[in-house]
Amino acid sequence: MRFGNYRLVACIAGALAMGTTVAACGEDNGGGGGGSGGGGGAVEGTELTIYSSLPLQGTSQEQSEAVINGEKLALQQVGNKVGKFNIKYVSLDDSTAQNPGTADEGQTADNARKAVQDKSTIFYLGEFNSGGTKVSLPILNKAGIPQISPSNTAVGLTTDEAGADPGEPDKYYPTGKRTYARIVPKDTIQGAALATTMKEDGCKSVHIFNDKSTYGAGLAKNVEASAKELGLTVAGNDGTDKNAPNYRSAASSITADCFVGSGVTGENYVQVFKDVAAAQPNIKLYGPDGVAEAAFTDPKEGGIPKDVGARTKVTVATLSPEEFEKQGIAEAAEFFDAFKAEYGGGQPDPYAIYGYETMKLALDTLKAAGDKAGDRNAVLDQLLNKTKGRQSVLGTYDIDENGDTTLTDYGLYKIEGGELTFDKVIKAEGG
Repeated sequence: MRFGNYRLVACIAGALAMGTTVAACGEDNGGGGGGSGGGGGAVEGTELTIYSSLPLQGTSQEQSEAVINGEKLALQQVGNKVGKFNIKYVSLDDSTAQNPGTADEGQTADNARKAVQDKSTIFYLGEFNSGGTKVSLPILNKAGIPQISPSNTAVGLTTDEAGADPGEPDKYYPTGKRTYARIVPKDTIQGAALATTMKEDGCKSVHIFNDKSTYGAGLAKNVEASAKELGLTVAGNDGTDKNAPNYRSAASSITADCFVGSGVTGENYVQVFKDVAAAQPNIKLYGPDGVAEAAFTDPKEGGIPKDVGARTKVTVATLSPEEFEKQGIAEAAEFFDAFKAEYGGGQPDPYAIYGYETMKLALDTLKAAGDKAGDRNAVLDQLLNKTKGRQSVLGTYDIDENGDTTLTDYGLYKIEGGELTFDKVIKAEGG
């Protein structure tokens, strides 16, 4: 049965639960090269296509372009070829002019269906936003297309641990078979990293604002749980409205000595941090990787003022070139040299190394599959069951049975001169 009634009902239920259109379930359309129902199947011929889906408009554009440059560099290094297979790369924009800076649900669904309808598709790299992957993953899962995200951290995409919503993660896998992996630690780890940092900084209590997105709300739950575990008082965890003109009233009511803005820049988090800093002149400010971009850190790019930046620390799941070198990760040093040689400039955006490793993992998975690199089933087996002890630019890691990386180190960054500056490695307690 290519796509039986049971799976159709599951897909419709999943779509309704996510607030997406039932059209995303769609007709089978042949599954895009080798069947559906999670059956994967073989791509005919020797040309394989790898799709990338990222927001190429708005505040996330710079990060997305860094990811794309990293992906292109990895592909260039193998001459766009793995064994007997030629690799075609297609970059898609999952944002729109009406909804820039994040994944637009309708556009993301269109991107996933485009990959499904392409009979040469062997990998889909995305989305950048966890909320976007909630849309694309069920569509790609039906066709058995392997998916790797360079940046998703929402817990519910892979497990039902704290921070997940009811029905997660099963509702994203209508076939019952896993087809998704990510190279960054999930938010149980980032939540613990933020809580650990606050404890080390002497915080006694924390107030959290979250942007109510899949990413922001989920991470806020993890920060809250980890903070309590470490003995910090959680004074509040409040959702914010992207369209609010300011957040002065909410900021003025904060009584904690530390603040976490659990959101992304595109959800008006420059204004959030400005208002909290103004209302609470002595509070310590912390942000997650969702604000690790020039659009947040650099006043010249519309980011927070210099004095607010001096009070703000940001967690990102990557380290500095010097720290990678200290840890003996030769692959990272080689990446930074190659990236600068190809694209010029100074220190690349932290997401460049994520993009590079996302593509590198995909290409190495195809290489390990050998003559079966055109077989989605074989590629999925290699990705999810045999990625063990992988030596990469991010360090040595496994991909576990849920599609999660075993990496746990987070980098703590300060903001100096409008740029993120590496401070130290966080060995997160708990998580």
